[in-house]
Amino acid sequence: MPEPLLQAVNLQCERDKRILFRELSFSILPGTVTRVEGPNGSGKTTLLRILAGLNDAWTGDLRWCGAPVANHREEFLRNMLYLGHRPGIKPLLTPLENLRALMAGRRPVSDSALSQALQGTGLAGYENVPCRNLSAGQQRRVALARLLIADEPLWLLDEVFTAIDSDGVAAIEGLLQQRAAEGGAVLVTTHHELALPGMHRLLLGKGGMTDER
Repeated sequence: MPEPLLQAVNLQCERDKRILFRELSFSILPGTVTRVEGPNGSGKTTLLRILAGLNDAWTGDLRWCGAPVANHREEFLRNMLYLGHRPGIKPLLTPLENLRALMAGRRPVSDSALSQALQGTGLAGYENVPCRNLSAGQQRRVALARLLIADEPLWLLDEVFTAIDSDGVAAIEGLLQQRAAEGGAVLVTTHHELALPGMHRLLLGKGGMTDER
């Protein structure tokens, strides 16, 4: 069995004096897609924010490729892509400018490649339109274009199918499977009925992982 990309050991998180989850342990292996499941309020978004380093209100241990994340934070952040359930784009910037800003500090990407990514999410002709003039679905597609140029081995995706039509849903499902086939790993929350071959399930509230066959 390959070494896990990410391991969580005995995670516990409390919010508003209520324990969201405790003694939560799991491993994310290369070449897998894992769906985080649980009822509303079980901590799905909170868990992804903890893994992405955006929430410090937790205890336990996180390990990246066998080493403590705390000791290798910069390496972990370079190898992790997080997309929240909000688009996270600046409305005054164009889609091209937003993608350029999102890639800043990561690696150089040509404007031609950025434009191709936007075209791949159905935004051909909108590359230079201020995002405030785009629909909610189009703004979401700006953020999702990031997946078409991503090379990070670990993707953390929160409600990635929100405001996306059926063609977009199929395209995203294909990207998730492609990421896994290339040896990466995806951890995703969604209300969409996602059912990919071999998909793992992380069940909050039950503290276990299962495989979908």
